[in-house]
Amino acid sequence: MRQDAEFFGEVELSLIYIAKRLKEALEVEKLLAGRGLDYFVEPDTYSGGVIFRRARVGAFFYVKPEDLERCRHVLGEAGYRVYEPFEK
Repeated sequence: MRQDAEFFGEVELSLIYIAKRLKEALEVEKLLAGRGLDYFVEPDTYSGGVIFRRARVGAFFYVKPEDLERCRHVLGEAGYRVYEPFEK
């Protein structure tokens, strides 16, 4: 279920997905809520474009670390590519 940031308290949430369109964000919300997963979503900016890069706004989905693998499975099963942090 969609929750406010206060619901998670001091837990450091993990970014699971960045939806670039409203329709996509609504579908992801439906998937997560349908599986009984708690998540937090907020608008934020990301860099997009191939030739002309610019800042765009998307819906950033966060979950508790203990729910991360389950969310990866749910979204992957539905054909969504989950967020993978860039590691140097």
